[in-house]
Amino acid sequence: MKRIFGTDGIRGRANVYPMTPDVALQCGKAAAELFKEKGRRGKIVIGKDTRLSGYMFETALTAGILSCGVDAYLVGPMPTPAVAHLTKSMNADVGIMISASHNPAEDNGLKLFSRDGTKLSDDFEEEIEKRMMLKADSAPRPIGKAYRVDDAIGRYIEYAKSTIRSRSLNGTKVVIDCANGAAYRVAPTIFSELGAEVVALNVKPNGLNINLRCGALHIQQLKEAVLKEKADVGVAFDGDADRVIFVDEKGNEVDGDKIMAILAIDMKKAKKLEKDTVVATVMSNAGFESSLKKEGVTLIRTPVGDRYVAEVLKDKHYSLGGEQSGHIIISEYSTTGDGIIVALHMLAIMTKERKPLSELGSFVQLYPQTLINVKVRERKDFSRMKNVEKAVKDAEKKLKGNGRVLLRYSGTEHVARVMVEGKIKQEIDKIASDIADTIKEEVG
Repeated sequence: MKRIFGTDGIRGRANVYPMTPDVALQCGKAAAELFKEKGRRGKIVIGKDTRLSGYMFETALTAGILSCGVDAYLVGPMPTPAVAHLTKSMNADVGIMISASHNPAEDNGLKLFSRDGTKLSDDFEEEIEKRMMLKADSAPRPIGKAYRVDDAIGRYIEYAKSTIRSRSLNGTKVVIDCANGAAYRVAPTIFSELGAEVVALNVKPNGLNINLRCGALHIQQLKEAVLKEKADVGVAFDGDADRVIFVDEKGNEVDGDKIMAILAIDMKKAKKLEKDTVVATVMSNAGFESSLKKEGVTLIRTPVGDRYVAEVLKDKHYSLGGEQSGHIIISEYSTTGDGIIVALHMLAIMTKERKPLSELGSFVQLYPQTLINVKVRERKDFSRMKNVEKAVKDAEKKLKGNGRVLLRYSGTEHVARVMVEGKIKQEIDKIASDIADTIKEEVG
């Protein structure tokens, strides 16, 4: 069983185990050794977001990789999907992204990608962990080289634009919130070069302000800016730009479910939606599923985590999938969630259809949904907590088959997530609050 890797790589408070320079060094060594031994070229791509601790982990990873005679290619601050793309396009053995995604600046993480740009499988992560625990080999080894890839940003910019055939966005005014994160240079450049009028927010990272009251998890500032600027659309990325949330011209949030629905209908019209199917997680809204069904589109659900969505897309050759949170994969162009590419395709649909975002998404009728996060000391099995189990059963009786309750632990934080869905907002708010209070009493 994996002890260091979670559902999305290694993540935690920077400079506190397991997110320490020692662990990063050992991870770099283990990844280099594993793939070097398999006869692949000794080449690993390393990218990072804008956190202050990124310098520390970049250096530690590089030292570990070079000590195994493998070369490291440093691309600097780049979106996670850009690192995945560059790993594949540069024919590297592994890609490593240093980021804690939407988490606050004091956290950091390591996400590993295989040579085809997909996240490493559980089996490979377990093998890396085993190697990290081994004693150091004292035998002499060759030393690798480190290279700065100065044109990495340009490579990704041109690739992203090519996914919509560099379609002109002239006449479109867009507000972009880059969360003081990895997209702070890339995103405004892409949209500006395609002709959009860009108002850029939170593009002055200082190492400590990533995701700070901004970005995909905090869109109030974006809503206000869209209305003030009378913009056509607002786009918010998280710290590593693998997720995206929109705000329409009226200042209303457009989440991952609505984004996927709009993309699905457009792709279906173009006969690019494989088997007329979309892949999403158990968190996606039942109203989203119902709306797709009316349009002749089937929804397949996976456990929570974009890696599980990506696995189904790859194994079954589906075209589109993602999460309500905004991790969305258009598999023709991306192997992981790519906020920038998804945003480009959404704006391309708006210009092609000559319709505002509010109209494009009007066919999706979402059910009220309440999500409460509860900080926990331990991840005790919910089925072993009698009071919690009773609270859930009581809730299901109240909902009378017109809603659902979903409990899960975060894969990256010490948090229990309580999700309740139903037809009456006031009712589900009360149900979610009662269950959350019960969990707090047990493990809070």
